[in-house]
Amino acid sequence: MTARPVIVTRPAREGVQWVDDLRAAGLDAVALPLIVIEPVHDAEPLRAAWRRIEDYAALMFVSATAVEHFFQHRDADSTDEALAGRRFWATGPGTTRALLRAGVPPDAIDAPPPEATRFDSEALWERVQAQVSAGVRVLIVRGGDEAGQPAGRDWLAKEIDAASGHRDTVVAYRRLPPLFDVRQHQLAIDGAEGRAIWLFSSSEAIANLQRAMPGTDWRAASAVATHARIGEAARAAGFGALRVCTPLRDALIASIESLA
Repeated sequence: MTARPVIVTRPAREGVQWVDDLRAAGLDAVALPLIVIEPVHDAEPLRAAWRRIEDYAALMFVSATAVEHFFQHRDADSTDEALAGRRFWATGPGTTRALLRAGVPPDAIDAPPPEATRFDSEALWERVQAQVSAGVRVLIVRGGDEAGQPAGRDWLAKEIDAASGHRDTVVAYRRLPPLFDVRQHQLAIDGAEGRAIWLFSSSEAIANLQRAMPGTDWRAASAVATHARIGEAARAAGFGALRVCTPLRDALIASIESLA
């Protein structure tokens, strides 16, 4: 077991599985969600997307949360036949599992392979770009900001545009910054002062942490980031000790233990 606890910063529902997996591996893990997931204010765009589902050759989901919130609004009249012929794009294993739970057939899902060295839009695009040509329509299902506006990188959307495809975007949920209670604030202080190891899987989480802890000096802090882009955000924030690895279990454990 690590001498220092690992702070899992994923949204609460997703973070539970990460905490359980790390604890099963003998690590001391605790959740401190740095992104709060809330429903959209107006679900009509989601219902409308379901009504015109057959217009799309593919649906791209940015996360398992996007899958879950999108399928909650499935039109009661939508049949499995309406999904037939659609491709379902997933950025990683968690999103793939969510699609399978939602009833999407395995052979309709496109995602980076489980042994991939990275799980992101770039890795996904390498597998699906041949599906996009002039006139092909893709629906991107993603999160939004507090007002429900699309938030986050739109790299893949631009690639679809460049391939002469058409893409629509629907916001399935909102991503809000956290409000720490006393216990969570103390845990964040422990992480800032090096008494715990941060685990980041989102650059947005790092930005939210900085907003929640203004003026904090992060030079004594240790962190593991699951993507090079997230590692760059941690370096820019001033984290003193940093490891970058894939979000695969063995790689995470090895990186955490190298900091312990």
